[in-house]
Amino acid sequence: HSLGCQLRVIRPLHLVTDDAILARSDFKDLARAAMHVGGKKVALHIRGPGLEGRTIFELGQALRDDAAKAGALLLVNDRLDVVLALDLPGGHLGQRSLSPGHARQIVGPRRILGLSVHDKIEARESRDGQIDFLMVGTLFSTPSHPGAVPGGVGRLDEIASTTDLPLIGIGGIRPNRVVEVIEAGAHGVAVRGAVWEAPDPVRAVESFLQQVESHAGWNPPGGGTPSDSSIGCMQ
Repeated sequence: HSLGCQLRVIRPLHLVTDDAILARSDFKDLARAAMHVGGKKVALHIRGPGLEGRTIFELGQALRDDAAKAGALLLVNDRLDVVLALDLPGGHLGQRSLSPGHARQIVGPRRILGLSVHDKIEARESRDGQIDFLMVGTLFSTPSHPGAVPGGVGRLDEIASTTDLPLIGIGGIRPNRVVEVIEAGAHGVAVRGAVWEAPDPVRAVESFLQQVESHAGWNPPGGGTPSDSSIGCMQ
């Protein structure tokens, strides 16, 4: 499982999980199908803040080869030990995680690292060159964060003024909001309930990707198409 430049790609659709989603009996089958449909346009986040490290490891181990075959990006949130143990292409950090600098020291220069931010101050802290993309939220009302005050797409514009990093919008995003989010400066979107709680999660993935690709003005950082945009490889 070599980590080459082809894996250091900022995907336009990020599929985020939680403890309940990872515990579903059909999760692995749905995840495999979603990665197969999305291919190089999809990043799957194994995020289980309340789960044991062994459980996260086993899920990553079960999906690693499928992600590689599909061309999807498999990331683990917070658990950098699992990223290293499975030789995964990267991870994602929250505000309670290790600092970007310390995380980069652990995972090395080749892996991709994302960071969740909610305001300009948090975004500025990522300007040390250790982070590859920012996940910006909460944009719209979402049951998963009932206490969060939605910032709307204006939050993307605010944060875009502080960084050149690709931005991924998150929080209450449905397919009919994708174009609005991208027009506000996002490179792509991250979704949870709108996919995993949909009657047909794989069809939901297709709907999101259709919306991303329907936006004629969308141009991934670095040029190219939604399926092959790549950030520069760090030496």
